[in-house]
Amino acid sequence: MTDAEEPRFRPGDRVRVLTGTPPRHIRTPAFIQGQTGVIEVFYRAFKNPESLAYGDSGPNMAPLYRVRFDQGTVWRDYQGCPNDKICVDIYQHWLEPA
Repeated sequence: MTDAEEPRFRPGDRVRVLTGTPPRHIRTPAFIQGQTGVIEVFYRAFKNPESLAYGDSGPNMAPLYRVRFDQGTVWRDYQGCPNDKICVDIYQHWLEPA
């Protein structure tokens, strides 16, 4: 991964999604911010879309993961099966160890 941050997480790691509303384009949905989930897949590093949205096409590469969350934790009033999950692709700079 040239000019990329090293991946900090592996499948099975528990992570928490950071909360924030920076005054710019972000790729992390508000409904998932603050939630705790489990890394399912490390894809690879991609150009950071949050930077690309503002014309920065430099080498800013960010590791991307698929993170799995329990539906009942994400949605308080969730009435589906208690085993239902939701998966969201999240860049590393939005994650911290849980």
